[in-house]
Amino acid sequence: MSNSPTSTRRGLFFVISSPSGAGKTSLSRRLVQDFPGLTPSVSATTRAPREGEADGREYHFVTPATFETMLADGAFLEWAEVHEHRYGSPRAPLETRLEAGQDVLFDIDWQGARDIARAANNDTVRVFILPPSMTVLAERLHTRAQDAEDVITRRLGRAKGEIAEWTAYDYVILNDDFERAYRELAVIYQAECLKRARNLWISAFVAGLLCE
Repeated sequence: MSNSPTSTRRGLFFVISSPSGAGKTSLSRRLVQDFPGLTPSVSATTRAPREGEADGREYHFVTPATFETMLADGAFLEWAEVHEHRYGSPRAPLETRLEAGQDVLFDIDWQGARDIARAANNDTVRVFILPPSMTVLAERLHTRAQDAEDVITRRLGRAKGEIAEWTAYDYVILNDDFERAYRELAVIYQAECLKRARNLWISAFVAGLLCE
């Protein structure tokens, strides 16, 4: 860590949501690649791994019984049931990272975003990603070929309800052009990192300046 006075800051929870297929995962991955200080939250989930996913990397894959035990123990900062599966963000490691000045990215649905903001309102920034149209959204879901047809149908059926939650977010980005949408997302993240309330070094530094 740098010895500069600007190295002392509080972390933030950077939350990105969208209906399935609108691009939040691709945008999130690019942001993490470009900003080493931002690391993804690894949620626990009861769904099975998809091809190429590894336990502890994309998710902690747990049984429904294990998830239920964690829930009863209050181990989640937030949790939700989405598309017949449960997802939850482990509380303790996330709070530790926040206190240590580390930024955490959440690729999460609107329910999880709401609960994170309730639990850590001053530390949470929420961004919603909109698709250019419902037709394009359907095309993207079919093109990525990750889900069975009935799953795609359910995802599309829920998309409008998810989009209707956009007013709860701090920022909204239209993903009709990936590169432009990404530039907007990166600017939002950088600006939020520079907010006065998150930079704990400022008060003491200014006090020192005024004493010179």
